[in-house]
Amino acid sequence: MMQAPLFPAASFGDLRARLADLPAADPTSIAAARVRQDNLTKPPGALGRLEELAIFMAGWQGRARPVLDRAQVVVFAGNHGICRQGVNPFPQEVTAQMVANFTRGGAAINQLCRVSGADLSIVALDLDRPTGDFTEGPAMTEAEVLDAMVRGAAAVDTGANVLLLGEMGIGNSTVAAAQARASFGGTAWDWVGPGTGADADKIAIKAHVIEAGMERHAAALSDPLATLAAFGGREQAAICGAVLAARAARIPVMLDGFICTAAAAVLAPLGIGALDHCMVGHASAEPGHRKLLSAIGKKAVLDLGMRLGEGSGAAVALGVLRAALAVHDGMATFAEAGISAG
Repeated sequence: MMQAPLFPAASFGDLRARLADLPAADPTSIAAARVRQDNLTKPPGALGRLEELAIFMAGWQGRARPVLDRAQVVVFAGNHGICRQGVNPFPQEVTAQMVANFTRGGAAINQLCRVSGADLSIVALDLDRPTGDFTEGPAMTEAEVLDAMVRGAAAVDTGANVLLLGEMGIGNSTVAAAQARASFGGTAWDWVGPGTGADADKIAIKAHVIEAGMERHAAALSDPLATLAAFGGREQAAICGAVLAARAARIPVMLDGFICTAAAAVLAPLGIGALDHCMVGHASAEPGHRKLLSAIGKKAVLDLGMRLGEGSGAAVALGVLRAALAVHDGMATFAEAGISAG
């Protein structure tokens, strides 16, 4: 019997049922890629993380020698009702202004996509209609979450060899910290940071509103999808939809920094290995990111002190991924080179 597509789903319960049969990495391809790595003209393990990345890609592409002909970057943008609480030093109009900058090719992500060889898509999600203030009620209804997930899934190019995800949204570092706090515990102070440049007073406001949100939505904290509705933004829900659509299509995903990782990490407590196909491009300088990486058992590809968002760290890491696959495919084996393996 053919599995129903993930989207559209009628409810959170319907979506959970459809997630039961997500495809897994191919163990045969993983084993074959590992054998190839062990027979290339180098000491075993000498290329470190590059070897791990090549084997990871082999498993999800289902081939011993994975390819990277087509890379897609998708940046989702949304606006947030929590900004009414004064959590950000910039007005929400900046979200739309930055989307226009992306469209004109003037942002960092445009340059990084150009040099790393990636196609860039920008998806603005109802910027004129911010989500609700989560200190007063849920940020989104179940229907709004599912709609944003559908839009995220629809943005995925199923012909891509890898999907890189990023975001833009004034106030969404507060949303990310709230999502991390809801999903993995601790206190708001474990997760908040400067975001777009918040000073100590703004960071304290962030922590206060997050704890207020936790108190209001305590009943939702045991359900990952309910926490997405309680605290998330449309771009966070869209990231989740894109992650799940990529998994259904067996496309490996490269997440960006703290905000993007926090969005996808909402899926981790579902207990279905929903992030098994995901890499993380870089360790953000945003304070909560390393704690979040530990919580989901991921190791970032790069650590460059970045905290820009908009998919920038993932796009830089794409160059490392290309290097990993180039040496995996192009190096000679000991037998091919006529070198004794010892």
